[in-house]
Amino acid sequence: MTRVDVALFQIGYGDDESLADRVGRVCEWIREVERPDLIVLPELWAHGGFASSSWTSTAELLDGATVAQLSSVARKMHTWIHAGSIIEKADEGSARGPEDRGLWNTSVLLSPEGHVHTTYRKIHRFGFGEGEPRLLEAGHELALTDLDWGTESTRAGLATCYDLRFPEMFRKLGERGAELVLLPAAWPMPRVEHWQLLGRARALENQCWMLQCNTAGTHSGLEMGGHSQIVAPTGEVIAELGCDEGVLTAQLDLDMVQRVRADFPVLDDRRL
Repeated sequence: MTRVDVALFQIGYGDDESLADRVGRVCEWIREVERPDLIVLPELWAHGGFASSSWTSTAELLDGATVAQLSSVARKMHTWIHAGSIIEKADEGSARGPEDRGLWNTSVLLSPEGHVHTTYRKIHRFGFGEGEPRLLEAGHELALTDLDWGTESTRAGLATCYDLRFPEMFRKLGERGAELVLLPAAWPMPRVEHWQLLGRARALENQCWMLQCNTAGTHSGLEMGGHSQIVAPTGEVIAELGCDEGVLTAQLDLDMVQRVRADFPVLDDRRL
């Protein structure tokens, strides 16, 4: 039986903390916890989920300071770290995307050796013409990878925040073998019930684990929703946080995915 310990860091922040100070604070916070097998951070926790006016000036390369510091932590703790997402900028001379913006909302998964293992550029940009759609390129590729736990491994899919509203994306991840979905977010308080409901729905309809890590605090005039949650393949929330900054920990029985799919093989009856 494969059981792994996970920790979701629901980071709270405001507008008075610099990017460098926040990254330093969070790295120190991670070092203080008992080592889990997997750590997940929220979407744009360093660059500000709604701080679009500063994204161009604070954007980083994938080997920039934020990822480099978290890579060091992953290596020293020898644990998987999903670093949440950063505002990634194109390296000089590299492709800038079809809209010539050269900026992406990019999730970064770090291996226990501290290497950039997998990246995912957010496909669905939130903002209805403002914010992300106006400033950032859209990703166009699904991201899946195997998380190795020694003698066992788990197929994981990556998604980000607003992606949660598009069930076809999660169905495609499931079709490609995802048993676990890592979903960082900067989801606001006014729609936090949607966050909770949609996470349970995505887990239940695809019979997979959902690890949803949100932000807390208030920045750019918006209160973040918190309520990070871990949802089992049955749709049951096995662990959740409230509104404030905190760490959500749980032990996952990863074999549950196969048991649930065998006991209730609804996915075999799909016709469309």
